[in-house]
Parts: sequence; structure tokens; C-alpha cells
Amino acid sequence: MFVGDDWAEDHHDVEVMNSTGRRLSRARLPEGVAGMAMLHAIIGDLVGDDADEVEIVVGIETGRGPWVHALVAAGYTVLAVNPLQAARFRDRLGVSGAKSDAGDAHVLADMVRTHAHELRPVAGDSACAEAIKVVARTHKMMIWERIRHTQRLRHALLDYFPAALVAFEDLDAGDTLELLAKAPTPAQAARLTITQISAVLRRARRRNVADKAAAIQAALRSEHLGQPELVTQAYAASVQALLAVLTVLNTQIKTLNEQVDAHFGEHPAAEIILSQPGLGTVLGARVLAEFGDDPDRYVSAKARKNYAGTSPITRASGKKKVALARFVHNDRLVDALNAQAFNALRRSPGARAYYDLQRARGVGHNAALRQLANRLVGILHGCLKTKTLYDEATAWPGAAQTVAA
Repeated sequence: MFVGDDWAEDHHDVEVMNSTGRRLSRARLPEGVAGMAMLHAIIGDLVGDDADEVEIVVGIETGRGPWVHALVAAGYTVLAVNPLQAARFRDRLGVSGAKSDAGDAHVLADMVRTHAHELRPVAGDSACAEAIKVVARTHKMMIWERIRHTQRLRHALLDYFPAALVAFEDLDAGDTLELLAKAPTPAQAARLTITQISAVLRRARRRNVADKAAAIQAALRSEHLGQPELVTQAYAASVQALLAVLTVLNTQIKTLNEQVDAHFGEHPAAEIILSQPGLGTVLGARVLAEFGDDPDRYVSAKARKNYAGTSPITRASGKKKVALARFVHNDRLVDALNAQAFNALRRSPGARAYYDLQRARGVGHNAALRQLANRLVGILHGCLKTKTLYDEATAWPGAAQTVAA
């Protein structure tokens, strides 16, 4: 029996279909316990006394949330359908462009009826992996937000206080935020003394305080183009608001970093992941969070690489055949894997040799880094499957001799 579930924030449109494609039931259910009980009742009435012999397959355009966990806990086979796949399948059933929630539920039910073998079941990740995903994703989101607000701060300073961009290298650093909060206008900044600047730098544990304080004061007192006083005051008020947000973000990022460390350290695969070149606690937690820890999710290294988005896709038509990078992928996972590949260049002779080989063949930096990330994903898959730590000689059998020579 096949169920299509088109979900919204407060309700679910569901359709139940049998193996021949005949609609057995259709309903709109509320989100929450009441809706789940109604769904169980509908399915229970349809299967009757054959409940133990009938498999219930549910198609839904998400793989997370309390509703999905409740479906899995009930014993249903839940297939997480990519919204892009569902949209393409909808076009196969009709070309008019008509769309409705009930119609989408029908599309999902028919899709899992005919293509269940090509769809990915919801991963059976452990509670520990789910907890790591929550804190790791929030930690990364906070970092992205800090970058956005830092760019807004940079643009504001460029418009009315360009000397600040010369004085401060890291706009999101604690000492920069404190000094700008003390003196958000050019006139106030020019009145800062060496003693005031030095005190802030010492609290931030900076080195060469005297030289840095003198350089900052000189930059703040240099001549530059400015804005009228009224406009400057308006900019100063805006900058102070941005400084307050950045200060809070810095605090919360540090707090979440500790949470990532704590949760990741409890996972049994943490030691294996940390043994990989280029992966520390934060990056390792992100990689684990996005891959999950279901041991049966990836049947091969190729499957893991395809999910990671690091492996190329092939387009072949007639005599033309090209290999292209994947542009549809998990952004968080790709970001972490690219960072790992870049870090591995300094920590793994084999990874460095592989990267240099690609560059010698005329491959660009980004493409070579992506190919290295693809190899590292395969190595990680092997280590997780065999439950062994990373070994440089095993991972790069030919590179070790090349580097030694």
C-alpha cells in the first residue's frame, strides 16, 4: 500500500493507493498527534486483519521532523523524495501546469508505487548523530550570519568611515567591535588615546600591543573623505546595531562550538573521523552530521561520493561525452569536504601529491580540490566500513614512494 504525503506547516494532504494505482483514500490531516492518529486509523481500516502482511510505503518531500520520525516509528517504509524529483514526475502525469496539494499527494503516492526502488529511504541515524546535526548546523548557520553582518558592517564603514577599514583587519574580532562601539564616528575615533586602544588589545590578548596601538591610532587620525555630520550620526547608529549583533553572534558561536565538541566526542565514529587528514572536531562533526551514521545507507564508496556531490556526472549524447561537476548537492556537506581537502594539502603528503598531479595535468585549483575531496570521501567510506583509523600508506600506496623519492 502506497501513501503520498504532501506536507505543510499545519496540515498534511495524504492519498492512499494500492499496487494497481487505484485510489483507496484521500484526506487532509492536521499536523501533530491528532493527525498521526487519523492517518493510522485510515491505514488500519484499509488493511484490516492483514496488517502484518501489508507493507506501507510513504512518500514525503522531507526526511526530518517529528512527523517523519513518527512514521518510521510506526513501522512504515518512508521514502524522502527530492522536491525536484517530484516536480519532474508531476510533469509526466500532466502537462497543463495544474497544481494542488491533493494533486501533489497523488503524485507522491504514484511515484513511490512505481519508483520506490530508485528512491532513498529515510536514514536510520542514531540519536547521537541527530544531536550532532542539530548543533553543527546551527553553529555553521551562526558563522554564515556573522559573515553577512560583517559584510554589512564593512559596507557601512566604507560609506562614512573608510579609515576604520585601514585600522582594523578583522572586523568581527572582539577588540575591533569594542573599539568601534567606543568610537563609532571618525571624530570620536580620532580622540582615542594609546592607553585606551592598548587596554582593549590586551583584553583581546593581542601581541605587540604597543606597535599595533600606534598603527591603529595613526590610521584613525588620518585624513579621509567623509559624510555630513547628520548623515555620520545616522551611520553611527546603524553601525552600533550591527556591532551589538556581531557581539552576540561571537558569544553564541563560541557556546555552540563547545556543544559541538561535547556531542561529537560521544559518537563512536569520532576517532575514525578525526584520524582523517584535514578534519578537526568542527569539520568532522559537520561531515558526520551530513552523512549520518546509518551503516546501511551507502552501499558503496561511489554511493557516498554521489551523495556528497564530489563525484562528477557524465552527459553522453551520440559521439559527445563530457564529465561535469555536480551543482545540485548538500551545500553544508560540500563546504565541509572542500575545507577538509584544502587542509589536507598541508597534513597529508599523499593528498598533496594527488592535488599536484591534477594541477600538472592542467586542472584548475577548484576542480583539483574537488577531485581530492572525492578521493578523501572514498577513503573515509573505507575507514568507516572496516572501522579502522586512517593510514597514510594504505590511503595513498603510490604517493608515499613518490614523495620519498
